[in-house]
Amino acid sequence: MEAGQMTYYTIGTIVNTHGIKGEVRVIATTDFPEKRFVVGHKVYAFRKDQPTPEVFEIASVRQHKNFILLSFKGKPSINDVEYLKQSTLKIAADQLEDDDLKPGEYYYHQIIGLDAVTEDGEKLGTIKDIMQTGANDVWVVARPDKPDLLLPKIKQVIKGVDLDQHQVTVELMEGLE
Repeated sequence: MEAGQMTYYTIGTIVNTHGIKGEVRVIATTDFPEKRFVVGHKVYAFRKDQPTPEVFEIASVRQHKNFILLSFKGKPSINDVEYLKQSTLKIAADQLEDDDLKPGEYYYHQIIGLDAVTEDGEKLGTIKDIMQTGANDVWVVARPDKPDLLLPKIKQVIKGVDLDQHQVTVELMEGLE
């Protein structure tokens, strides 16, 4: 990475303002809203019409229906935040904490790009996507000259993740060919 270039991870989208006191309505896209939306934490707002993000400090957080309502330090009025509608909220990579994760849990960005190999060491392909299906995530493996392989993230299939070796060991159960 070039000096000064930061990596960001999306934690939500500002869908609207709320009331007149500078609150914004956020749909969270993070698995850890209670850790990402904390008074005093910094968030980066990316607007479609701006190349660089604006940084804000969270002044208040509260849950409202399916939304998280945030206000930002120094932005006490609806007029201060109106322009942020449809912004994507992100955090910098250095704000991620590995203690957010329990053993065996990973961030999506850690899994995508890993090689999927069988227990015998045969390379199946590369994980290109993760689909959230409700019951469990499904890891999508791109295979050369074959259709994508869909691997449910269950312990019978995903046998091990080795970030250092850049690979995921899988057991192909019947029906997963």
